[in-house]
Amino acid sequence: QVHLVESGGGLVEPGGSLRLSCAVSGTLVSIYAMGWYRQAPGKQRELVARISSGGTTSYADSVKGRFTISRDNAKNTVYLQMNSLKPEDTAVYFCNRPTAPGFPWGQGTQVTVSS
Repeated sequence: QVHLVESGGGLVEPGGSLRLSCAVSGTLVSIYAMGWYRQAPGKQRELVARISSGGTTSYADSVKGRFTISRDNAKNTVYLQMNSLKPEDTAVYFCNRPTAPGFPWGQGTQVTVSS
């Protein structure tokens, strides 16, 4: 059984930074493309960043130039570095495969951007 555990969220002021982590157990993250999603209150979950098994990255327009996805295969962990955070980045952030079939969803980590 694959488990995803997201961490690193918190309360940050606009313009601040956070680094999210997604620890993966039950499989080798190196063989999969992985992504970071977010879900704001009252909105659908959206994919904001993805990284292929080969390391190619892509981003939603809303976060391009501010967020960076990376992976550490030795630690079986995927990261999301978030810089220049805006209030509209406030959401619960999740990791998972960017295409179906996905893994069981983790609990996510809350990111709140507010002064």
